[in-house]
Amino acid sequence: MKKIKKKIVVLLTLLCLLLPFEPALANTAYKTFTEDGYGQYVETQTAYTVRETIVKFDEELFLQAADMKIGKDGNIYIADTGNKRILVGKSDGTLVRTFGEGVLQKPTGIFLSHDDKVYVADEVATKVFVFSLEGELLQEFERPESILFGEKATFVPEKVAVDKRDNVYVISRGNSNGIIQINANNGEFIGYFAPNQTVVTPLTAFRKAIFTEEQLSKMIDSVPATAKNLNIDEKGLVYAVSQGERVEGIRKLNVAGKNILDAAVYDDFPVSVEIGSLENIFVAGENGFIYEYTSEGNLLFVFGGQDDGRQRVGLFSKISAIAVDQNNQIYALDPEKNQIQIFQPTEFANLVHQSLELYQNGDYDASKEPWQEVIRLNGLFDFAHLGLGEAYFKEENYNLSLDSFRQAKYKEGYSDAFWEVRNKWMRENVIYFIYILIAWFILAKILGWLNRKYEWKKQVRNRVNEKYEFKFIKNVLFIKNLIRHPIDSYYSIQHENKASYGSAIFWLGILFVLFVAEKYYSGFIFRYVREGEFSLGMDFVGFFFLFLLVIVSHYLICTINDGEGKFKHVFISFIYAFAPFFIFKPFLIILSNFLTFNEAYLLNLANFIIYVWVGILLFVMIKEINDYTIRDTIKIIFLTLFMILIAVLLLFIVYVLVLQMIQFVVSLVNEGVYRFENR
Repeated sequence: MKKIKKKIVVLLTLLCLLLPFEPALANTAYKTFTEDGYGQYVETQTAYTVRETIVKFDEELFLQAADMKIGKDGNIYIADTGNKRILVGKSDGTLVRTFGEGVLQKPTGIFLSHDDKVYVADEVATKVFVFSLEGELLQEFERPESILFGEKATFVPEKVAVDKRDNVYVISRGNSNGIIQINANNGEFIGYFAPNQTVVTPLTAFRKAIFTEEQLSKMIDSVPATAKNLNIDEKGLVYAVSQGERVEGIRKLNVAGKNILDAAVYDDFPVSVEIGSLENIFVAGENGFIYEYTSEGNLLFVFGGQDDGRQRVGLFSKISAIAVDQNNQIYALDPEKNQIQIFQPTEFANLVHQSLELYQNGDYDASKEPWQEVIRLNGLFDFAHLGLGEAYFKEENYNLSLDSFRQAKYKEGYSDAFWEVRNKWMRENVIYFIYILIAWFILAKILGWLNRKYEWKKQVRNRVNEKYEFKFIKNVLFIKNLIRHPIDSYYSIQHENKASYGSAIFWLGILFVLFVAEKYYSGFIFRYVREGEFSLGMDFVGFFFLFLLVIVSHYLICTINDGEGKFKHVFISFIYAFAPFFIFKPFLIILSNFLTFNEAYLLNLANFIIYVWVGILLFVMIKEINDYTIRDTIKIIFLTLFMILIAVLLLFIVYVLVLQMIQFVVSLVNEGVYRFENR
């Protein structure tokens, strides 16, 4: 028996060795996520693992360090805030030098300029100090004396950066005018750069419209948030992160101060931003998460997290700064643990970076293979599908590009690829359309001539009417009269029984079918639900619940206000008022599968006309069925909406009470079981 077990172990070992290696989720204390095409986080292979942790340089410890940068020589420069100095060391923990003692009081920001100078922001000294790499003090910048700076504007430097034009960018605590710009050569104030915009809420706008100046003066001013940190890349573009509600968490600013980045940071407290070798953007959140974006703002990875006190590698008590070296290693500074964790990219991350680099360099053909390998390792990595789709599109392989963009849920790219595919198909088949139109025209002329000569349509109609009584079908088809003569049609429904409950229920079923078809089977770029996601049960309940709520609320309001319509008339007329929807919506749903974003305005215009048309028919229905004036009709509409709101609130209250009762019963039963078991 023991020999058999040994053979099985050996066999399994050999199989493990022979199987091809695939990077899997590493055994780390944190998970790595990426973003799918719907903007949701999905778990992916580990992108970065901790290579080393630095807690000191030789015997020099750092205390409450607030900022950090990596030099061209690979040295680590730390704003050692608690010890009032700059600490320079190597990644192996070797101390190089310290400087700034006796000069710095609370260094909170550090930046290494293109001309090998060290700029330090000191918020207690309220100065920006400039040192050489060796630590010699070269220059100081104090509060600008220019009247353009503002008499009440504060100068409490928190962070600092310098571009290649020797413009110094300073973030001052409490100064909401923007990032301060100073000329590094003469210390003159240049101006404020890219302030955060104040977002005016509807409530604030309403208050400003109705409040007096005295009342407004007593309100708290709406002041934009000050940027939290900044950085500058080789091209001179400024990157800034900000904290606060309704502000852009990350901005990529051109020389005019305009944000050219379409990205959102999902962290509530971003504190640091860094640029990698591929112009990738790294953002650290105060709570320990690290985000990596492409240069265009697509999220590649997010990892890390907050430590729960177990001191696990890869997690943080807090992050104050991150930096990236030439090997794409990420250095994350924890001011509470007083340590630096160095993350190195895994094989999977290197594969993604390789694909991205090839694509950004214009080598689309070479980028396809690594993109395909990324997809093979993780089919849910939608950015790889996007990259592959872009590569196919550049090669004019539009069919494959179409499939990749659809996998990536990238609607803009899908629209562009579909435009090309459709144009090619139309060029190849336009002659057949011409043949069909000619044949249709000739056939219509022949049938028209035969009908005028023999009146065959009338004869067939009369014979069918004599032999069969299609009252239900007549009631169903009566809906077309609503298009031409709505007022007469409502009169016929109310007084001549031109429609029935059966025909109305038939059209109600068609309305539900069209609702489902539009939701799930519209064109990919016009669909507002996830592909492959169906919730027909909830759709059915929600649709018919809303319909009954509206009908019953309206009928009750009309009854109270002397409306002449019976429930049958209101029920039937309400459904028949959707006649334009029934007639034209199916064509729009089909057409949406053949349109691109270039023709989206046509689809939106057609939908707008349909809904306005239906709204007018409903208005006429309420007026004619109940014999109201226009003023009464408007009043009834508002009362109906108010009653619907009250009904929804009551149902919600009942739902909450029932839920609490169930929870109370469950807790009571659990308490009884617990006491019985512990007697």
